Amino acid sequence: MENLNLTEKLKQLFGFDKFKGDQEKVIRNLLSGNDTFVLMPTGGGKSLCYQLPSLLMDGTAIVISPLIALMKNQVDVINGISESDGVAHCLNSSMNKSAIDKVKNDVLSGKTKLLYMAPESLTKDEYVAFLRQVKISFYAIDEAHCISEWGHDFRPEYRRIRPIINDIGKSPVIALTATATDKVRMDIKKNLGIPDATEFRSSFNRPNLYYEVRTKTNQIDKQIIKFIKQNPGKSGIVYCLSRKKVEELAAVLCANEIKAAPYHAGLDTPVRNQTQDDFLMEEIDVIVATIAFGMGIDKPDVRFVIHYDIPKSLEGYYQETGRAGRDGGEGKCIAFYSHKDLQKLEKFMADKQVAEQDIGRHLLQETEAYAESSLCRRKLLLSYFGETYTEDNCCNCDNCLHPKEKFEATEELKCVLESVVAIKENFRTQYLIDFVKGRPTDDITSHKHHELEVFGCGEGKRDKLWNPVIRYAIVEGLLRKEVEDYGTIKITSAGKRWLKDPKPFFITEDNEFSEEEDDDTPAARGVALDPELFAVLKSLRKDVAKKHNVPPYVVFQDISLEQMATMYPIDLKELQNVQGVGQGKAKRYGQVFCDVIKKHCEDNEIIRPEDLRVRTVAKNSLRKVKIIQSIDKGMPLDDIAASMNMEFEDFLTEVERIVDSGTKLNINYFLEEVMDDEVVDDIYDYFMQSETDKISVALDELGGDYEEDEIRLVRIKFLSDLAN
Repeated sequence: MENLNLTEKLKQLFGFDKFKGDQEKVIRNLLSGNDTFVLMPTGGGKSLCYQLPSLLMDGTAIVISPLIALMKNQVDVINGISESDGVAHCLNSSMNKSAIDKVKNDVLSGKTKLLYMAPESLTKDEYVAFLRQVKISFYAIDEAHCISEWGHDFRPEYRRIRPIINDIGKSPVIALTATATDKVRMDIKKNLGIPDATEFRSSFNRPNLYYEVRTKTNQIDKQIIKFIKQNPGKSGIVYCLSRKKVEELAAVLCANEIKAAPYHAGLDTPVRNQTQDDFLMEEIDVIVATIAFGMGIDKPDVRFVIHYDIPKSLEGYYQETGRAGRDGGEGKCIAFYSHKDLQKLEKFMADKQVAEQDIGRHLLQETEAYAESSLCRRKLLLSYFGETYTEDNCCNCDNCLHPKEKFEATEELKCVLESVVAIKENFRTQYLIDFVKGRPTDDITSHKHHELEVFGCGEGKRDKLWNPVIRYAIVEGLLRKEVEDYGTIKITSAGKRWLKDPKPFFITEDNEFSEEEDDDTPAARGVALDPELFAVLKSLRKDVAKKHNVPPYVVFQDISLEQMATMYPIDLKELQNVQGVGQGKAKRYGQVFCDVIKKHCEDNEIIRPEDLRVRTVAKNSLRKVKIIQSIDKGMPLDDIAASMNMEFEDFLTEVERIVDSGTKLNINYFLEEVMDDEVVDDIYDYFMQSETDKISVALDELGGDYEEDEIRLVRIKFLSDLAN
């Protein structure tokens, strides 16, 4: 097939005038019977690299893919360009016997040129026996990174592919992946038994994608809704790590008139298929998904990808952001980052084997470095995949569009490079920083490194300098991180040359991500509070409190008034979107406040800010329902807590949340059993006179006469009686 006019075949079969990138070279290599390794970013046209040769070669090509969605999509594509159905088929666990028999007949008759299989199906004896009867043109291993524990989506069943190929019958192998570091690339070739495969590596740079990392706060839902509404009618994907969060966020988006749907592996197959079809046909604009969605879905005009949770690895992040802008058009990639999320992910690894934990931690550290660094995001990503980006400013990421001021760190770099040499290039980043800072940790003293001359060469310098110095040095090629050894830091020949002849070295400090959650005050939101309305509402609250003979905070707390003076709710339904206002409180006190706000808006011709009024969805909390039902039945509170495996203190916190949101609970039966009437009356009277219901203030002002639990219990009764 050496003289075959592939461009002509491409036009005839697929309707394209020319190949992208290395596609033609890859196809010719495979047609020549050679093992082939293809590293090509999402949108680069990997599928064509095995689809076209399968139609030209004798026999049937076996495509091994973990993605039923991809199989369905590509089978439809190939059959759509063919004169008859059956040119492409898939075999998977969701098919019935008659459908499987039809596939087998088409394959044995020579009609089928492409057969898609999941790796689990390939391991079944009946399929292995069947495939031994088939002339196989080649094996295509898609999503080949799944074979490596260092990849972002490791699947143990991928490790069995090579032995099964040997059992069925040898033919050329083509391995394809959209994302792989050098370590993963070597793993793939080794485990597939193709060490001499011809490699084709495309650039990982996607210049049309905009990368941004934002601080994750308790206002994240509001930020996402605002972003989507600022991009009306555009297709987007929001990735979450848990199925529960996927369901919750999809419900919130729908409640805010955004056409959205959830997608995760726990949904029934027909539901998932319908959701995919609706997304492709633009019946819905936004998919909220776990990483199960998007792989193999050929939608070229996804305009934004949002990461609600930071991913477990940069490979996962790169592949998921790669769903955006596959047509070369706009693609905004926004990730929300909190250090707490990384800590949660690390805790999830506790039950895994030590080696797996080490790999997981190393991958998380790379994600952390990407999020916190003020370096060009594009430069960092490409560096991770072993590619050098030479531009100083990519003009399409948050760090480049809003650059921090650079400052000289030549002495700090000298200190780091000399330290790497002194400790024999044998340790990871944190050890190196401890050494530079002169911290005699147990690890350092056990190696006697505290006795080295350069130990503590960076003592007295700010802690936050060292991570950026090391990251910049890696990106500039002066240091390298040895992935195979879980991230030990080595000095390069360029680094050694720099030590002999130092040049000025400039860095920027890392971005700061506050661990504090946003409070919901107007100042924290950057939203203008209406001071005139706020004053009117405070005065009104005082009048209402006098009328009902309760302290003003029982009517509405200050934060509720602040939100009213920002969001301008004019009916009871809108009022319940305000923090601290449940249905009961809205009915009891709310109408007069709504009337005043409505008149204020009319008198001052105020346009109410619709985008600030994010509708929330009541979460299906079984715990909350159980607590309310158990209290209604008169069960002792300590028994309820025990039945739910909760400490009593945590249980009280949950009860307080229920009462604070406006639900009335009658716990008199329990107080009568465990507390003296005089104690209850004394604490109750305190709250009647107090200007605040804070427990810490009550403990202080009541002079230590009562236990904290007693005060909390009476506060629950007090708010249930008067506020709800």
